[in-house]
Amino acid sequence: MYKSCIKRKIDFIVSLIALVVFSPILILVAILVRFNLGSPVIFKQERPGLNEEIFTLYKFRTMSNEKDQWGELLPDELRLTKFGKFLRSTSLDELPELWNIIRGDMSIVGPRPLEVYYLPYYNEEERLRHSVMPGLTGLAQINGRTAIDWETRFYYDNMYVKNITFLGDIKIILKTIIKVFKREDIIETEKQGDFSIYRQEQLKSE
Repeated sequence: MYKSCIKRKIDFIVSLIALVVFSPILILVAILVRFNLGSPVIFKQERPGLNEEIFTLYKFRTMSNEKDQWGELLPDELRLTKFGKFLRSTSLDELPELWNIIRGDMSIVGPRPLEVYYLPYYNEEERLRHSVMPGLTGLAQINGRTAIDWETRFYYDNMYVKNITFLGDIKIILKTIIKVFKREDIIETEKQGDFSIYRQEQLKSE
């Protein structure tokens, strides 16, 4: 009942209220991003959602557009500014995703949406993450965030998919808030590395 009917209603109401309450912060961050990183202020990227349907994810940008002498963008770690690191460590860059939740692309709690090009590399068990809406936060995020490896991340994602409850979501939200304020499990670049490379190496070892 909660998973099929109530969860979506709560997502919409809570996200709409949060968007209004945090609107001054959203405006302030947008101004700071424009001043520190330039335009565009919003970073957009396609991600797979429920049933692997593609949607556009919205975040505040955290990287510059610096290029090398050949006109190619520098590696992510070189374009991630001190200001961008601050946005990521405080999760302020994620605030525009409230609009994704209101639109019905995402849920407050669920597996974090990964990049589209990873889709061909999932096995059947890992594809379970797309049987529910992706989330702003999830079980993997309160158990290591980007500091955990792919295997552990998918373990927590599937554990959540198989055990969705109202109390479970509340606990995840509360633990997320604590982690954000403590700024725990924050690393500049994802420890997991590229999932496609991880899967190819895994297949070679079998």
